[in-house]
Amino acid sequence: MLEIVTVKFEASKEASNFLARDMSLRVGDRCVVSTERGVELGLVMDSAKAENRDLGDTGINKALRKATERDLYLYEKKKDQEISAFSLGKKFVKRHGLSMKLARVEYVFDGSRIIFYFTADQRVDFRQLVKNLARRLHARIEMRQIGARDEASLVGGQGCCGLGENCSAKFLKELKSVSISAAKKQGLAVNPGRLSGMCGRLKCCLNYEA
Repeated sequence: MLEIVTVKFEASKEASNFLARDMSLRVGDRCVVSTERGVELGLVMDSAKAENRDLGDTGINKALRKATERDLYLYEKKKDQEISAFSLGKKFVKRHGLSMKLARVEYVFDGSRIIFYFTADQRVDFRQLVKNLARRLHARIEMRQIGARDEASLVGGQGCCGLGENCSAKFLKELKSVSISAAKKQGLAVNPGRLSGMCGRLKCCLNYEA
């Protein structure tokens, strides 16, 4: 039996489709899939039969297996590894005197790649940093520079409205720029202290009513 399953990953608000053969994956199941980044574990959001589909010509990545107890254990362990790698990264950044701020570390499930997300106001030469991290963590290191809004999305935190997690982390798939004109159209006082979110930029929610 061939199915197309829609899988969502914890680190992303986007979901992707995968081909699953003879697995009987259902909504809510955890599964291990092959992606461009490597082998990852995600949550099945939807599934449908894929009759008369040629597996070799679809161009869709494959679901490898339903997650085992060991897969789930390794996934939880990965979170501890991310915390340790984050602390190590901050230590090395300080040691090298680099003008950058680490926002988050993400381990690809199979451990083949570790992604360090950071913000910086200028170009940063992190070549030696990458070498030191790779030597200590025994994995391929990827440095990915992000903006202030992306940092807020990755880190999360209480929204300034008090209604829960900030919008960029909770549900916004695309972080659009916000203009001060959006506040003026709503008759709001142009007060940067009240109109700025935790990222230091104008609040994303100003676009809702603009």
